[in-house]
Amino acid sequence: MTFDVHQLDSFVLVGSLVTLVAILAVRLSATVGLPSLLFYLFMGVLLGEAGLGIQFEDAQMAHALGFGALALILAEGGLTTSWRDMRPSIRLGVSLATLGVAVSVAVVAVGAHYLLGLPWELAILLGAVCSPTDAAAVFSVLRIVPLPKRLTGVLEAESGLNDAPTVVLVSIISTGVALESGVLSVAGTIVFELAVGATIGVLAGMGGAWMLRRIALPSSGLYPLSVLCLAFLGYGAATAVHASGFAAVYVAALILGNQELPHRAATRSFAEGLASLAQIGLFVMLGLLLSPARINLDVVVLAIVTGLILTFVARPVSVLLSSLAQPMPWRELTFISWAGLRGAVPIVLTTIPLAEGVEGADRLFDIVFVMVVIYTLLTGPTLPLVARILRVARRSEPRGLDVEAAPLERVAADMLQVSIAETSRMHGVEVGELRLPPGASVSLVIRQGETLVPERRTVLRRGDDVLVVTPRKVRVETEERLRQVSAGGRLAQWRSDSRKPR
Repeated sequence: MTFDVHQLDSFVLVGSLVTLVAILAVRLSATVGLPSLLFYLFMGVLLGEAGLGIQFEDAQMAHALGFGALALILAEGGLTTSWRDMRPSIRLGVSLATLGVAVSVAVVAVGAHYLLGLPWELAILLGAVCSPTDAAAVFSVLRIVPLPKRLTGVLEAESGLNDAPTVVLVSIISTGVALESGVLSVAGTIVFELAVGATIGVLAGMGGAWMLRRIALPSSGLYPLSVLCLAFLGYGAATAVHASGFAAVYVAALILGNQELPHRAATRSFAEGLASLAQIGLFVMLGLLLSPARINLDVVVLAIVTGLILTFVARPVSVLLSSLAQPMPWRELTFISWAGLRGAVPIVLTTIPLAEGVEGADRLFDIVFVMVVIYTLLTGPTLPLVARILRVARRSEPRGLDVEAAPLERVAADMLQVSIAETSRMHGVEVGELRLPPGASVSLVIRQGETLVPERRTVLRRGDDVLVVTPRKVRVETEERLRQVSAGGRLAQWRSDSRKPR
């Protein structure tokens, strides 16, 4: 098959139109309260054989493209996740991504075999592909639901880490290795891939951060590309030694996203844009892969029953057992159970048995597709209501201070751009009252589009952009002091509730 310039022209035309419509669908989904992934899936279905007639049946290509998109989504999740917020809940998140997945797979497999009559191979595959939560759904939905950081930390850690073991499990089952190796061998393979993948991710993240702190790239736009390339270097290195690339890319991105690197805000914005594009392409492609003619009453019934088992039996049991690693109040555990969002990940995982030619894989794909649509409609829009009923929601608090950094290599310093938000208590504070670490100084204030060279008695106001030059060795102390003043005002140093920056 050849791909010439005329096909490229058509691809660009259709692709740009589809992408623009998909971007506009984000606004529509926010208005009606539905996750945008559903719009993307239905767009794919409308473009496919039942709509405009675009034929797409290449399961191996879908498998490869799906994995690439998931890696990019995980990288964005790692870059935009605060380790400080996640760390207190990491034990429960890891437990859900390992023990929780194992329990969920077992419960769904037993139910699918004995209640739905599926053969054991398909029943276990169904349990495996349905058990992981979806990073794209979690990262997009939970960030607009006002939750305590300990809850968002648990759910983000789980969704970022649980893809890796399930990918290994589904691949082993689909290739028939599981039948030949036995349970202990399969468990050992999963542990090996996760451990080695995470280790490679740590090396890529720490090594990349060390490098980026010591070089000055000629353009700020190169920093986001460099960070993503470092995260994907971890992915590629892990897969090269038959370890988990998903574990590597997420861990590497998590480390890079929490380091004091130049142009962090620009890097995160760039990653969010690319991840959104990946989500659009992924969901549209999966919609194209569906054949609506195969969706009958039997498939719908199987999908509904599978979802019931997963949502009301497997998920609660897995959360309860996983909480042994880190107990939490029952209200929060109940919300975590309901917030086990499924999205593209289960559908992408079904492309593995499709690509391997597993008998019944088409039926498995259809069941999972319908189940994801039905239960995303059920769980996604109801999350804010459930959070209020369980009294785990909190009032949304806008950020009081945004800090962006750019390197000044000749003097081994960084220039911080500090944006004073409406909620910041830095309003009314004089420049001299900031009491920055030795060597750090306020060099410029931008107010209503006008520049102002500050003096010690210059008073800062809401909406100001303040440029602070700080030696690199005291940059962390400078940022911490700025956040203290933003949270506690000029007396932050003596306020017990402001000793820790927010």
